[in-house]
Amino acid sequence: MTSPTAHNLVRAGRWQEAQDQVTLTYEDRFLRRKRLITARDETFLVDLPQTTSLNHGDAFELTGGALIEVIAASEPLLEVTAPDLTRVAWHIGNRHTPCQIEATRLVIQRDHVIRDMLDRIGATAREITEPFTPEGGAYGHGRTHSHAH
Repeated sequence: MTSPTAHNLVRAGRWQEAQDQVTLTYEDRFLRRKRLITARDETFLVDLPQTTSLNHGDAFELTGGALIEVIAASEPLLEVTAPDLTRVAWHIGNRHTPCQIEATRLVIQRDHVIRDMLDRIGATAREITEPFTPEGGAYGHGRTHSHAH
């Protein structure tokens, strides 16, 4: 028997009830075609028209109409605080590092080079583990890319 396939994505807030869930890291939430396994140990194929950045709360629509909710997985991160958080955010952005921006902290993926830079500019970086939901890219693109794009 072939696995169900998801050709469509329904964005968070635009659907009512999911039949199952799939938990994905930030990196895993950027895909076009991939076989995934749900919380109930069911396999399905994602086959989207283009590579897509998924958000926590989005849902894959399977052939037949069933919905599989996307859950952002907890992952190893750095919580960044500083007296001048705006300046620190500029330095993080200048390195094209995905960043979750909140009123009192910034959250980034663990990276020893970026952590060293943060120490040098007076920021405090603390290791945490939680879901990572960084800001999307500029101009309507969902991800921030390195200069190698």
